[in-house]
Amino acid sequence: MSDTDDPSVVIPDDGLASMLDGLEEMEAQEKPKSSDGGERTADDLEAVFDVPVRISAVLGRTKMPVSQLLEMDAGSVVELDRQVGEAIDIYVNSRLVARGEIVLVEDKLGITMTEIIKAG
Repeated sequence: MSDTDDPSVVIPDDGLASMLDGLEEMEAQEKPKSSDGGERTADDLEAVFDVPVRISAVLGRTKMPVSQLLEMDAGSVVELDRQVGEAIDIYVNSRLVARGEIVLVEDKLGITMTEIIKAG
């Protein structure tokens, strides 16, 4: 097989250099910068501070027929799919973002986050 029969692509040195320059430029664009040219800080997010979000803490779930639901009274016990002490799920706008534990804060229930769920 001669060099002209080789199906692989050969990139000239100047082509490789321009490709690398393009990659560096793309990486630079991906890094968030603030308006003054430095790295972004919490102050740059001020525009979204007043955006309302729905936060839900799910203790557990269950399924039951409507007839059973209608038979419930105050004090009825609903069995959930979680064990006592098991982490609860924390959702922001219906998206799982963390897991945590229930805590008591001045006679009110609260949640302490024990694990942040990374978007995947």
